[in-house]
Amino acid sequence: MTKAVELRELDGAELLDRLSEARKELFNLRFQLATGRLDNISRIGVVRKEIARIVTLETERGMHARAGTTTTEEG
Repeated sequence: MTKAVELRELDGAELLDRLSEARKELFNLRFQLATGRLDNISRIGVVRKEIARIVTLETERGMHARAGTTTTEEG
């Protein structure tokens, strides 16, 4: 399980790679569950939470990037 602090240290490309790997793992776990070959069912929840952490970090970075580039002039 990867902690959010560790994920924050990664750059955008590495974060996308982690997201892709986690989604592939989740697909494989669901496939194993459907075929009755999954031994550790709790791993599905762990991978789902890791995906949620990564997506949350991407959203935060996007919000910070938009807030930094948009300037509004009042008056």
